[in-house]
Amino acid sequence: MSLSEYRQALAAAWSDFGDPRVIVDVEDTSPRVSTNTVFRVHLDDASHVYAKVSNYGSYFLFAEDHDRLFRCTQLLQGTRFENFLAPVLAKSTQQSPEPLATERPFTWYDGNLWVAFYGEAAKRDMLPPQLSREQSRCLAHEIAYFHRACDEIAAEIPATSNSIKADAIHLLDLLSSPFAPRNFSLPPEHIGVLHKHTHDFLLELENIRYDSWKRIPILVDWNLGNFSIDNHSSSTQLFTLFSRWDYDWFRVESRLLDFYFLSRVSSATGDRTQWSYSPHTMVEPQFVEFIRAYHQIFPLTESDIRFLPEAYRFFILNYVVREGARFFRPDLCTKFRSDAARSYLPAIDRLDLTPLLQAISS
Repeated sequence: MSLSEYRQALAAAWSDFGDPRVIVDVEDTSPRVSTNTVFRVHLDDASHVYAKVSNYGSYFLFAEDHDRLFRCTQLLQGTRFENFLAPVLAKSTQQSPEPLATERPFTWYDGNLWVAFYGEAAKRDMLPPQLSREQSRCLAHEIAYFHRACDEIAAEIPATSNSIKADAIHLLDLLSSPFAPRNFSLPPEHIGVLHKHTHDFLLELENIRYDSWKRIPILVDWNLGNFSIDNHSSSTQLFTLFSRWDYDWFRVESRLLDFYFLSRVSSATGDRTQWSYSPHTMVEPQFVEFIRAYHQIFPLTESDIRFLPEAYRFFILNYVVREGARFFRPDLCTKFRSDAARSYLPAIDRLDLTPLLQAISS
C-alpha cells in the first residue's frame, strides 16, 4: 500500500480514538532497515504520540499483543518499572470510578490496515556503541531486575495465541512445500538446511518439555537504539533502565529468548550500522560476565544455559526466515535468509557453552 493510504488510515484511527487534540503534522520515523511504518504525530498542544500502521500478518495477533502490553504496564504500577515501558494508548469503554478496569488498549482496523498509538517515551541517556565490562555488568543487573518484575506479574497475563512451538510448526510446513525455494527466494539446498534446523528445534522442545517452562512477557529485540538509561554518579550503580520503546518482537515466552540480543549489546564488537546475526556474541568473554552478573540477581540453571542456542535458533528461524519479509527491506531479507542457511545456523554446533556454565556455578 502507498504511504498516502497509511496516512489516511492514521487520520481515520485518530478520529475514531476520539482525542480532542488535532493532528498538525505527521513525521515518518520508520526504521530504514525495516518494513514497519511508524509515524511521530505532532498535536496542536505541542505534544506528540507515535502511531504504528501495518498490514502485514494478522490484525488479531497485533491486537492481542497490545492487550498484553497494556496489561503489563498496569501490573508494573507500583514497581520501579512502572514508567519504563512507553504506554500503549487506551480508550475508556464505559463510565466507572475505576478507570483501569474500563480501559482497553486502542487498536483500529478496517479490514486492510491496522493502527495502534503509543505515548512518546521520555528519553535520558543512551549507552555507548561499545560497553565497558562495568557497564555490561550493570546492564545485566538491570535486565535481571526487569525480568524478575515481569516474572512476578506473569501469572496475571493471559495466554497468547502464538507460541514458539506453533511458529516453528508453521515454518516446517512452509519449508515442506515444493514451492519453498520460490517462496523464500532460496536454492533447494538452503531450504533443506532450514528444514532440518526447524525439525531439530521442535524435537528439542519435546525433549526438554518446554511446554511446562515458565513464560513471562519479554521484548526480544534489545538494541542500543530502543531503550534509554539514567546515568548515576556512583561506583556501585552506574545507571538504571529509564525507558523502552519499540515492541515489534513482544512475546510471552521464556526469558531466555531475550538473551541473544543482550549478548549483542554486551559484545566486543558493539553496536554497528552494518551487522550480521552470527551467534558468536553468545560465547564472548564479556557476555560470560554478563551472565555471571545476571545470575547474581535472577539465578539461571544449567538447563537455561543449555537452551540459549535453541533460543538463538528460534530467533533465526522465526524472525529472519519465516517473518523476514515483515521486518526487513527486501534486499536485507534475502541476504539474511541466505546467511541463515549458509552460516548462522551451522555455527550453532560449534558453540562451546562451558564458560557460560562455569559462570553460573562459580
